[in-house]
Amino acid sequence: MTQQPSEPGPENAVPSPCIGVCRISPVTGWCEGCYRRLEEIGGWAGMSNAERMEVWARIDERSAQTPAPPGPPT
Repeated sequence: MTQQPSEPGPENAVPSPCIGVCRISPVTGWCEGCYRRLEEIGGWAGMSNAERMEVWARIDERSAQTPAPPGPPT
Protein backbone atom coordinates (compact mmCIF):
# COMPACT_ATOMS: atom_id res chain seq x y z
CA MET A 1 0.00 0.00 0.00
CA THR A 2 1.44 3.37 -0.99
CA GLN A 3 1.33 6.27 1.40
CA GLN A 4 -0.60 9.29 0.23
CA PRO A 5 1.08 12.69 0.61
CA SER A 6 -0.61 15.11 2.98
CA GLU A 7 -0.67 17.75 0.24
CA PRO A 8 -1.26 16.94 -3.43
CA GLY A 9 1.54 17.67 -5.89
CA PRO A 10 1.55 20.52 -8.42
CA GLU A 11 -0.45 18.49 -10.92
CA ASN A 12 -3.38 18.61 -8.46
CA ALA A 13 -2.85 22.16 -7.24
CA VAL A 14 -5.80 24.53 -7.08
CA PRO A 15 -5.39 26.90 -10.05
CA SER A 16 -4.73 30.60 -9.64
CA PRO A 17 -7.70 32.86 -10.35
CA CYS A 18 -5.40 35.42 -12.04
CA ILE A 19 -6.61 36.47 -15.49
CA GLY A 20 -3.88 39.04 -16.14
CA VAL A 21 -5.99 42.12 -15.29
CA CYS A 22 -3.96 43.34 -12.33
CA ARG A 23 -5.58 46.51 -11.04
CA ILE A 24 -6.55 47.05 -7.40
CA SER A 25 -9.81 48.93 -6.94
CA PRO A 26 -9.46 51.89 -4.57
CA VAL A 27 -13.10 51.33 -3.58
CA THR A 28 -13.09 47.61 -2.71
CA GLY A 29 -9.38 46.83 -2.29
CA TRP A 30 -9.85 43.84 -4.61
CA CYS A 31 -8.08 43.14 -7.88
CA GLU A 32 -10.50 44.06 -10.64
CA GLY A 33 -9.50 40.93 -12.59
CA CYS A 34 -9.51 38.14 -10.00
CA TYR A 35 -11.25 39.73 -6.97
CA ARG A 36 -8.39 38.90 -4.61
CA ARG A 37 -6.93 41.24 -1.99
CA LEU A 38 -3.22 42.07 -2.10
CA GLU A 39 -2.41 39.72 0.78
CA GLU A 40 -4.20 36.87 -1.01
CA ILE A 41 -2.28 37.56 -4.22
CA GLY A 42 1.06 37.80 -2.43
CA GLY A 43 0.46 34.74 -0.30
CA TRP A 44 -0.93 32.47 -3.04
CA ALA A 45 2.29 30.54 -3.74
CA GLY A 46 2.69 29.59 -0.07
CA MET A 47 -0.94 28.56 0.51
CA SER A 48 -2.14 25.01 0.89
CA ASN A 49 -4.86 23.79 -1.45
CA ALA A 50 -7.37 24.15 1.39
CA GLU A 51 -6.39 27.80 1.87
CA ARG A 52 -6.63 28.38 -1.89
CA MET A 53 -10.13 26.92 -1.91
CA GLU A 54 -11.07 29.37 0.87
CA VAL A 55 -9.81 32.21 -1.31
CA TRP A 56 -11.87 30.90 -4.23
CA ALA A 57 -14.97 30.89 -1.97
CA ARG A 58 -14.33 34.54 -1.06
CA ILE A 59 -13.84 35.35 -4.75
CA ASP A 60 -17.28 33.87 -5.51
CA GLU A 61 -18.82 36.03 -2.77
CA ARG A 62 -17.04 39.17 -3.97
CA SER A 63 -17.88 38.67 -7.63
CA ALA A 64 -21.55 38.21 -6.72
CA GLN A 65 -21.45 41.62 -4.96
CA THR A 66 -19.91 43.41 -7.94
CA PRO A 67 -22.10 44.44 -10.86
CA ALA A 68 -20.91 43.32 -14.27
CA PRO A 69 -19.41 46.03 -16.45
CA PRO A 70 -21.70 47.32 -19.19
CA GLY A 71 -21.44 45.52 -22.49
CA PRO A 72 -20.85 47.12 -25.87
CA PRO A 73 -23.59 49.38 -27.21
CA THR A 74 -26.17 47.69 -29.41
